[in-house]
Amino acid sequence: MTNKIRLGFVGANVHSTWASQSHFPALMASPDIELTAVCTTRPESAEEARQAFGAKFAFHDFRAMATSPEIDAVAVVVRVPSHYEPTKAAIEAGKHVLTEWPLGRTTAEAEELAALAQAHGVQTAVGLQSRVSPALLFIKEQIEAGYVGEVLSCHVTTMRDGALERPSSRTWQRDASLGANPLTIATGHVIDALRFVVGDFTRVAGMVTTQAPQWYETDTQQWVEVTSPDNIRVSGQLESGASASVHVAAVPWAGSGFRMEIYGREGTIVATGSVSSQRGEMLRVQGARGSHELRDLDLPEHFIYVPADFPRGDPFNIGQLYALFAEAIRTGQSRLPTFDTAVDLHRFIDTIKQSSDTGQALPVT
Repeated sequence: MTNKIRLGFVGANVHSTWASQSHFPALMASPDIELTAVCTTRPESAEEARQAFGAKFAFHDFRAMATSPEIDAVAVVVRVPSHYEPTKAAIEAGKHVLTEWPLGRTTAEAEELAALAQAHGVQTAVGLQSRVSPALLFIKEQIEAGYVGEVLSCHVTTMRDGALERPSSRTWQRDASLGANPLTIATGHVIDALRFVVGDFTRVAGMVTTQAPQWYETDTQQWVEVTSPDNIRVSGQLESGASASVHVAAVPWAGSGFRMEIYGREGTIVATGSVSSQRGEMLRVQGARGSHELRDLDLPEHFIYVPADFPRGDPFNIGQLYALFAEAIRTGQSRLPTFDTAVDLHRFIDTIKQSSDTGQALPVT
């Protein structure tokens, strides 16, 4: 293995929105990862990516890339329905693998991939970037240190922009069965952030609804049916005994972003951001202890794993993830959200949906 981890990247189209906003600039700035190989579905776009990012190899078949002896690890950054096959191919080739969240289109896919990775002894990472956010790592530390005392209640809201008009190339997410919608993606990230900071739920009641059952395709000038949920409300009790509530929604205009409130017997901590917990913006953290007035809390440097000049915004938490991925590959010791983390979250989201479908509060097992 070379000094840098040699990465093969599935989904390296230079015109990809999320990867261009986050993964590509993070990898270009990473001192730990070398973008050695790129893979897209066509030779032309693969070569375009190779030249754009200075990669050594271009592939248009992820299976061929996965078996290449020139790479140590694979990143899978494609649409959710396409996560399974390249992730499985990478594991079977003995490569360490980082896959975006959700890990699979279904919980069954995620369970199979996690079991396969364990059988092959490879390091895994899933794109639950809230768990490497310096702000949330700091809040978790403060909660465990007793800043708020006994946690009594907590509340999280995330209101994200969700356009009701969009071109047909962007309406594929309307189909809930594809596994990429506000319940799986946005709620997955947000509720994982809450569970990471204050602990797991023991009992949950969910209400999952589709408030906008049609979208308008601007190019075809047609209305299309939507089965994906756009409002997810969750209430429950945590293992600590604290009460918890979450509301995540895709809203047409001026979404208010992310807000997490944690209320304890001795104090309060509040985190806010303009988008969501997993995005790379540095969340504002405020606290009140023995006071009714919130004040800004300074984040310590020891939760920052990337260089001081690392790009801010969307690349930041992705860079944090890659830094710990490289560490896990080198040392065999992981501080990452792994495929096992993903399976646990997939199952929890299933319980939320089941609660909504049955109208009953359910135990979380």
